[in-house]
Amino acid sequence: MECYMNVKKERPELLDRREAAAYLRVSPGTLAVWDCTKRYDLKPIKVGRAVRYARHHLDEFLEAGLRP
Repeated sequence: MECYMNVKKERPELLDRREAAAYLRVSPGTLAVWDCTKRYDLKPIKVGRAVRYARHHLDEFLEAGLRP
């Protein structure tokens, strides 16, 4: 009996600042300013000095049309 798993390669759920900026088509510096000034609530996840963004939060941001 053979078992085949339907495994599709998905994009990672957590993106670093550079990847998130590319996903939103803004510069990493712009994303850093948005986080610092709380202009948009992208719900960054901080682990030590590392900052990560959940892809579904970025998708919600884009769907809401909040992009300047």
